[in-house]
Amino acid sequence: MAQAESLVNALKNVLKARGITYAQLSKGLSLSEASIKRVFAERSFTLERLDQICTFLGMQISDLARMISSEEPVPTRLTVEQEKKLVADPLLLLVAVHALHQWSLEEMVQTFAISEHECIVQLARLDKLGILDLMPNNRIRVRVSPDFTWLPGGPIQQYFRDQLRNDFFNSHFDRPGEKMIMVSGTLSDDSNAAIQRAMNRLSAEFLAAHHQDLALPLVQRNGSAMILALRPWMPEQFKKLRKNPNAGPNADPAPAATAGIQPPK
Repeated sequence: MAQAESLVNALKNVLKARGITYAQLSKGLSLSEASIKRVFAERSFTLERLDQICTFLGMQISDLARMISSEEPVPTRLTVEQEKKLVADPLLLLVAVHALHQWSLEEMVQTFAISEHECIVQLARLDKLGILDLMPNNRIRVRVSPDFTWLPGGPIQQYFRDQLRNDFFNSHFDRPGEKMIMVSGTLSDDSNAAIQRAMNRLSAEFLAAHHQDLALPLVQRNGSAMILALRPWMPEQFKKLRKNPNAGPNADPAPAATAGIQPPK
């Protein structure tokens, strides 16, 4: 019974970390909110229901098991030093990112100009850094939480921000598989929070699709990236025309730009 309680608590922690409510979870599983509340309160999860919830969250039941079996908390972020080591070596970063995305050694060797020996060497380095475990037969088990994120403003985020400016946005987003939405308006704090919850749900759907598609052959999958951003903002040229350019974002009505998600009408 203690393990069942730990499993449910771990699941609740994942939901809380992602900002997903019971109402949102019930909608994603096409169940009533009352049913979801009941299974959590009574801990009456069938394996099928537990698998459905984990799939929605973009994780596996084994991820939950690892969260409760480890004596040490599973890290949700790397340290600054770990991230610096990754950024300093493009090949190490390549292998790390794809290992964290659940790629196998065979898939990496098949896709990139790297030999099996070179890939194993990098995986061994990542093992030594505490980012993953290199298992027998070169299987990979990551040591981070399913809610893993890069350090805010850390070396990896800075690296990818540079890539976004120089490469990711160098597109008209009009080809198959591409889409960009940018809208602007004025939002209250409550509306901003509602949009952020919607962003969390969309992020969870992306991760659920990623884990579901891992069962497909690599040739049927494409490396994909989705950017969601929301903040009080206006172009610098607009700021210069304000009566009080140094005023805070709420001093005057100002458009808050959002990229990646359309606010409700």
